[in-house]
Formats: sequence, C-alpha cells, structure tokens
Amino acid sequence: MEATGEARHRQIARELRNEIEAGRLRPGQKLPSTRALAAQFGVSVAPINDAMAILEKDGLVVTRPRSGRVVSEAAAPGAPRRRTGRPQVIYVGGYAGSGKTEFGRTLARLSGWAMLDKDTLTRSVVDMALTQLGSTASDRESALYLKQVRPVEYECLAAAIRENVGCGVSVIATAPFIKEFSSEAWFRRTAVELDTLGADMTVAWIRCTPESMHSYITRRGAARDSWKLAHWDEYITGADLEFTPAWEHTIVTNDADSPPLREQAQALIKSLMD
Repeated sequence: MEATGEARHRQIARELRNEIEAGRLRPGQKLPSTRALAAQFGVSVAPINDAMAILEKDGLVVTRPRSGRVVSEAAAPGAPRRRTGRPQVIYVGGYAGSGKTEFGRTLARLSGWAMLDKDTLTRSVVDMALTQLGSTASDRESALYLKQVRPVEYECLAAAIRENVGCGVSVIATAPFIKEFSSEAWFRRTAVELDTLGADMTVAWIRCTPESMHSYITRRGAARDSWKLAHWDEYITGADLEFTPAWEHTIVTNDADSPPLREQAQALIKSLMD
C-alpha cells in the first residue's frame, strides 16, 4: 500500500525516529543495512537513503567508518524528572499501528514513570487462552475474544495500574482503549477510583492516516494483526478515524508532517509539571 498525501521517505524516517525516541533502537546500536531496511519497508533503496538523510540531519543517526549507520548517542533521553506531588496516570489510546506504544515509551523515557503496555502484560496469556478456547492467537475481532477474553485482559492492565499508583508511582498505560474512551461513565469511574488512590488522570489519543497505520502494522509482523492485514479494507472502513474520547484529552498526531512524538510528549509532560 503506497502512502497517500505524504512522501514515503518521510513516513519511513518518522517510523524510525519513533523507534529511536521510544528506545527500541538504542544509542550506539547499528542499524540494518540499506537493502535490509528497503526489504522491511517494501521500497527501493532510494527512499531509505532519503529517510536516513533526514535522520542524520536531525542528529539521530550517524555514519561511522566500517560500522555503517548507527543510532547517535545524542538520541539518549535526558535525566528523568523527579516525581513530585500526586502520582499521574496517563492513558494513551489509539487504533492498531497508530504509534501509541512508541508515544508511551517516549513519555516513560522522558519522565522516568512506569510504562504499562497491555500487549506486553497480557499477550502471551491471551494467545494461550484463545488457543485453548478453540480460536487462534490472531483472534482480536470475534465475539469469543470481545466478550470473554478482552474484559479480563483490560482488568489485568487496570490492576497493574492500581498496584503502581498504590506505591506512589506514576504510570503511562497504553492500549487501544476504544471501548473505554467511548464511555463517559468509564472515565468518571476511573477518575474517582484514581482520586481515591491519590492519583490524577490524563488522557491522550493518537491519530494518524490509514497509510501510516498499515505501514506500522505490516512492519511489526505481529500475529495478532494478521486478520487486520488480510481484511484491511473491511477493518479500516469500520475504524472511526475522527474518534474523540468522551473526556478532556490531548490529541497526538503521528503522520509524516506532524511534530515528532518526542516534542509532543515533552509538551504533555510539561503541562502536567506546571
């Protein structure tokens, strides 16, 4: 699927930037070769070279003799900010491939707060449960998953949030949260629960184009995304790309022409610290 309304090399540069700023690609780490990256993104080598030129100009990637391209040491985050006052819980939601996990990881690296990603916490157990119940690990659309497995999955995330907040630790929680963010009642219950624990709630929703989502999902190659990729037109038609959470929130955009996720993360943290 070709990118629409944005040059492919800028989209590639943004995906790699997000991985660097989220810590998935670490300072000093050697990047795959140009041809390997071209194969990953399904493009010729020209867009990869153009994307690398952007990252080198921004100081995120450097070229070293005999080592090739590596992540710059300058890409390391600054020192974590000291936690003050009440613990914070930042709920980060978005459709699959929107970049919510990368944004959450960037927030965590900037703040030093706990990073709780639903898939990291529950994926292995959910995959096994779906298999044992007669489905497949890629099932994230059936009534079986939605009615029997999903509620337990989200409760595991909620319990981990409560555990951290109870210890005075601020949390960034990432998950699609589409059902939850559609419900003002859910927000009210959650806000009261967190207030009882002495914590405050912040909500962020990640938006990006279908082309960007498709690129992220294709490249990560996760089994849970196989249905989406095989039925992409059906999936994206059912997605509300203008979705707005039923609560005060921050919209984060993650397209090639959007501000870097790191800048948007810094702005969000600053708003909480002021």
